[in-house]
Amino acid sequence: MSDRELDLTGLKCPLPALKTRKALAGLAPGATIVVTCTDPLAAIDIPNLLRETGDVLERQAQEDRRLVFRIRKSERPG
Repeated sequence: MSDRELDLTGLKCPLPALKTRKALAGLAPGATIVVTCTDPLAAIDIPNLLRETGDVLERQAQEDRRLVFRIRKSERPG
């Protein structure tokens, strides 16, 4: 199964976290999504979101001016 990709470049807080939450809600358990953002606050907001939802942050990186998050949907209901 390949990762779903969500490009949120150019969006400002709180939109990256809100759109990530919505995308996660539509994923099957165990599925992964790669979220790309340019808002520096996403480095705080998205990990906090995942603590709330119980989903797993597998990777967080900065590539040029973009933040990239690889997230796995939790196997358990959030």
